[in-house]
Amino acid sequence: MAIRIEHLHKRFGAFAALDGIDLEIRQGELLALLGPSGSGKTTLLRMIAGLEHPDGGRVLFGGEDATQLSVQERRVGFVFQHYALFRHLTVADNVGFGLKVRRGRDRWPAAKIAARVEELLSLVQLQGLGGRYPAQLSGGQRQRVALARALAIEPRVLLLDEPFGALDAQVRRDLRGWLRELHERTGLTTVFVTHDQEEALELADRVAILSNGRIEQLATPAEAYDRPATPFVYSFVGAVNRLRGRRSGDRIEVAGLALPAAGVGAGDGDLDLYVRPEDLRVGEGGWEATVVATQRSGPRLRVRARLHGDEHEEVEVELPVDAESAHPPGSRVGLLPVRFGAFPTV
Repeated sequence: MAIRIEHLHKRFGAFAALDGIDLEIRQGELLALLGPSGSGKTTLLRMIAGLEHPDGGRVLFGGEDATQLSVQERRVGFVFQHYALFRHLTVADNVGFGLKVRRGRDRWPAAKIAARVEELLSLVQLQGLGGRYPAQLSGGQRQRVALARALAIEPRVLLLDEPFGALDAQVRRDLRGWLRELHERTGLTTVFVTHDQEEALELADRVAILSNGRIEQLATPAEAYDRPATPFVYSFVGAVNRLRGRRSGDRIEVAGLALPAAGVGAGDGDLDLYVRPEDLRVGEGGWEATVVATQRSGPRLRVRARLHGDEHEEVEVELPVDAESAHPPGSRVGLLPVRFGAFPTV
């Protein structure tokens, strides 16, 4: 099921939660809505679900205007961060709840519901646990139950709001891979909200990055990381150094170093240069700097260095861990940016 969102607006009092959102969600893709708190990502997800209604704009499911349809009419499966399981019901009854409350011609016979529940428990790798209660499960298992319950109604779209936010780091990592496999098996159009960059970049086919109720960039994870479209995306997705500079003609000057201005917006003037720690190379012909501190981070070494051109300009550099002995605090290094972005200073 493809989803199209056209010029969606939503205000809560004086606060603009969504400010003219346009978005195409492809059939069968796994799309992440990524952004900080207050960026509008959860409001947008709830608009797609029908849990909130817009002040303006439309939501279309497969070309059909679904803006005024109820949650049930839209046939979406929704998974909340905190599971929202019924504590007094067994795992099997939780999974089958949406089927059991159907009325009239939509209601399934008990045997068909039981078969569907068993099928879903197998799909989410919880075979044999149907008779347990939520309190008897781990956090990761409860979230799998919540996913199975959302899938039970055979939704056209699967929506997840911070699905792993309540879990510890190791369980989150394990469930990420499992969710990606589940998505491949079901083929459902899936939209999930997260503020975790690593989660979005690892799981999603594409990422919509939101800020202040607007989409800053819609891209594949690789494009969002390697070619950020705005200063906000550069700053929000991954670590980055920001340095002051100035453009003059076809050159950029930053802390005394001249760089090519290819790809930078037209016009001379002040700008901000963005360069990721792993895109700084140690060698000749770059900035002269003094190492201030080093810190081991797994297989990599994080080096903080102060540029000689301005005592207030410091950068972070990521190097192989075996470089630690060659660059102790107080040593001098040359740093050359091999990839960077630049935007006019606002």
